[in-house]
Amino acid sequence: MNTVNIGSITVGGKQPLVLLAGPCVLEGYERSIKIGRAVKDIANRLGIPYVFKASFDKANRSSYASFRGPGLEEGLATLKKIKQDLGVPVVSDIHDVSHVQPAAEVLDILQIPAFLSRQTDLVYQAALTGKVVNVKKGQFLAPNDMKNVVTKMREAGNENIMLTERGASFGYNNLVVDMRGLAIMRSFGYPVVFDATHSVQLPGGAGTSSAGQREYVSYLTRAAVAVGIDALFMEVHDNPAEALCDGPNMLYIDQLEDLLKDVLAIDNVVRRHK
Repeated sequence: MNTVNIGSITVGGKQPLVLLAGPCVLEGYERSIKIGRAVKDIANRLGIPYVFKASFDKANRSSYASFRGPGLEEGLATLKKIKQDLGVPVVSDIHDVSHVQPAAEVLDILQIPAFLSRQTDLVYQAALTGKVVNVKKGQFLAPNDMKNVVTKMREAGNENIMLTERGASFGYNNLVVDMRGLAIMRSFGYPVVFDATHSVQLPGGAGTSSAGQREYVSYLTRAAVAVGIDALFMEVHDNPAEALCDGPNMLYIDQLEDLLKDVLAIDNVVRRHK
């Protein structure tokens, strides 16, 4: 399997499980770095390599009135400061080709949202930067379809590829995770990530916003780690009820450490059998 380097962190192969975690969207510097510091402290205690995540723009919202974040310029400035102050790599979504170059100057991982995983220009231009590119599998794609996404990035000369599972949609405001998809995508030879919190999202389930089933995050997380993954993606918040985006599926920070202890125990067993 190809490994991917994110600063001093190596993802894939027999390397330790990596955590990508933070709030759904940037909620100002102070709130965002408060969450980042809390997660970093937990990750340090458990010896888990950590990447801070938060979106500077959530373009794929249910409603035009939904909170989207601070936008490209302000958002990247905030992420740059968080990156410096926390001393960890950062990842955020890009939604348009115009985002690629400015985002690549700050981000350690360029993330392609699931709804945009088939957007050839966006995927290809992101790959041309040479940065690590994490593509979330579209809710409408079969796992094998992600081979085509990998090919697009390889044709751009980029092997710094990560693929993320976040559930499949059959309509009716629901997502289903087929754990076979993790093994299928990992067979392509690149690190695979499990998005534990978006997988319990109920898209559009609250009418003008998404609902979620936070109570199932731990079950799906443990199952995915048992299948075998290289990184875990989670949106966390000190008080999801106050979150400006995706609160119903975000995990409370005070629930994170116990879950990660379970994750490490399962991952250790899985790695002994690889």
